[in-house]
Amino acid sequence: MTNDKAESSLRTRRSLLVRLSNTGDSVGWSEFYGLYRKLVYGLCRRSNLSNEEAEEVTQDVFARVASTIGTFESDPKRGSFRGWLMNLTRWRITDKFRERPKAVASHSRRNSDDPDRTSTIDRIPDDLGHGADWDADWQETVLAAAMERVAKSTKPKHFQVLDLYRRQNWSVLRISSELKMNAASVYTIKRRLTAQLKEEVDRLRTQIE
Repeated sequence: MTNDKAESSLRTRRSLLVRLSNTGDSVGWSEFYGLYRKLVYGLCRRSNLSNEEAEEVTQDVFARVASTIGTFESDPKRGSFRGWLMNLTRWRITDKFRERPKAVASHSRRNSDDPDRTSTIDRIPDDLGHGADWDADWQETVLAAAMERVAKSTKPKHFQVLDLYRRQNWSVLRISSELKMNAASVYTIKRRLTAQLKEEVDRLRTQIE
């Protein structure tokens, strides 16, 4: 894909947030879940929730997103989507800790969606508590998703060149020797796929932030 075509694709493709407001867009929801599930779950685990609790909170968070995404973009007070999602996750984590002493009695309240409580979490500043870790995880999530997209669109051996260069920090000469490829070919592949990876990262950031 040329740079002109890539830029055209970015201009014409609808934001993933807009797509999510259409409950019938199963592809959009699948893409969103694939991007953000690990991010939400990771924050839960870092907050010392058990695996089971983290899974429950993750499902609660995505249920809340599904029920409120249609009004998100119309409310500028909520700030960035990433910040709103982090705050929503932290609120659910807090609820989960409150449930621990009386888990059975309060089980039915885990999925409570009181609008007043939602407006409270919306007022929490973005950069509170786990903000730095959340942003770092988001960067890793975007890069991993971009790498996966590149992997699906190129030859396995060519992707191996990119993977060794990006993730293992191998030099062109070392990759050439290991994969038994001409150094010039390795350099060309590395340069082409690095540019493609950047396009994918930019595309993901354009779709949802």
